[in-house]
Amino acid sequence: MTELATRPSATAQKTARPAARPNRRRWRRLTTPVVLVVLWETSSRVGVLPEEKLPPISEVVRAGWRLAEDGTLATHLLDSLARAGAGLAIGVGLALVLGSIAGLLRLGDDLVDPPVQMARMLPHLALVPLLIIWVGIGESLKVTLVALGVFYPMYFNLYAGIRDIDERLVEAARTCGLGAVARIRHVVLPGTLPALFLGLRLATGAAWLSLVVGETVATQSGIGFLMMEAREFSQTNVVLVGLFIYALLGLLSDLILRAVERRTLTWRRGLQAT
Repeated sequence: MTELATRPSATAQKTARPAARPNRRRWRRLTTPVVLVVLWETSSRVGVLPEEKLPPISEVVRAGWRLAEDGTLATHLLDSLARAGAGLAIGVGLALVLGSIAGLLRLGDDLVDPPVQMARMLPHLALVPLLIIWVGIGESLKVTLVALGVFYPMYFNLYAGIRDIDERLVEAARTCGLGAVARIRHVVLPGTLPALFLGLRLATGAAWLSLVVGETVATQSGIGFLMMEAREFSQTNVVLVGLFIYALLGLLSDLILRAVERRTLTWRRGLQAT
């Protein structure tokens, strides 16, 4: 009896196994980055990769640590975050307004969607010369570039999310006596959230891409300026520090959005990889 009491039940063992799998998968996902880092460091040290072109990653880490210690990195990083935040707020806000008008109203669709569809064919980064004429080369140029990069993925995902809602659900809500505002709150908004989060993730990535370009045009601060200044002095390790900062910012913002999405869309169950 004592042996049976101390032995874990079959149900408990089955419950414990799935809990351990995510941890194993998490460590397994680190395998490829670690291998690449080791290969990079080794190849640079033995001379396979020329150090002036691609220094060892340990040198890149030391350069980043040096910039962090003297406060240079923090100063430029805060300026980049301020530009990205302002551009995101403007681009997302404008996309939410115009996307909702075009998605919910027939008149809005006729008036708003055609010019947006035409404008999206123009790569926004190619508009830099025109934007310099319009808004100058100051902070407005950087914020405008980020806002343009953010707007299109956000608008099109919101528009598609609204239009993909099953019309029978809207009719059922109308039959139950729900008014227009209540239908939007209880039917349209929940049905649009998956597309909305996807748009946010794409928009955030576009924001960092636009910021890279914007900060290389007549600026005196920001991670892009730090990289351009390092290029003038052939400091490849500092250029790589800037690239890593941009990559980490993009990864961190995406992880935050995915975490918020999981908490918000707890009712959704998607396909799990096997």
